Amino acid sequence: MTLKAEEIKNLIMEAMPDAEITIVDLAGDNNHYSATIKSKIFTGKSKIEQHKLVYKALKGKMGNELHALALNTVEI
Repeated sequence: MTLKAEEIKNLIMEAMPDAEITIVDLAGDNNHYSATIKSKIFTGKSKIEQHKLVYKALKGKMGNELHALALNTVEI
């Protein structure tokens, strides 16, 4: 089972309502994505902490329904 870009966006928006999210399907297979996420929640946090917040928002789907997600997180 794969995860569609809209589902990824919805999960992130649930956890980060102010987020501006751009998701690109890198391989056209609903399994390899790149995401740019801009949010105030990232302010003052390291990149590792920011990425952990995104993975937490995905509720365990990373590595299961979602195979690959390249992250670019940005403070706003």
